[in-house]
Amino acid sequence: MNMQIKLVPRERSQVIRHLMQFYLYDFTKYLNIDVDQDGIFPEYPGLDAFWTEKGRKFPFLITSDGSPAGFALVEKLDPGSKDNDYYLTEFFVMQKYRRSGVGTNAAYELFRRFPGRWKVTQVRNNVIAQAFWRKIIGDYTGGRFREKFHPELGNPSQYFVT
Repeated sequence: MNMQIKLVPRERSQVIRHLMQFYLYDFTKYLNIDVDQDGIFPEYPGLDAFWTEKGRKFPFLITSDGSPAGFALVEKLDPGSKDNDYYLTEFFVMQKYRRSGVGTNAAYELFRRFPGRWKVTQVRNNVIAQAFWRKIIGDYTGGRFREKFHPELGNPSQYFVT
């Protein structure tokens, strides 16, 4: 497996938009999301900002042996942010590539590219994602992370420094 993670230029933004359909499909297990009359999930809110807010938002394509395998959306927060410098807004690996090391290697590469204070959040009832991130972050930091739960939604977030 040859995993790579690269920034997606605006002219290739469709690859993220297309993969987003699979991501949203996966989320139908956890959130009430429906397709429209044409069988398409709604546009991800604010996705265009990942190509218009350069230096603040970063859209990455994850590939395995040259084929699209997933994506990551990273946001750099304002310098005055209290808890973190970077937020992993979204992270997706297609089922075919799960449990192959693609997600782990992609996450580690993001952490290396953006040294600083990170926040990663999962949906409250997505226990598989929670287990993945606790393991990845725990291994990467040697167990040095803290976890908080959103007071109303119950979504867990891990905070750590790379």
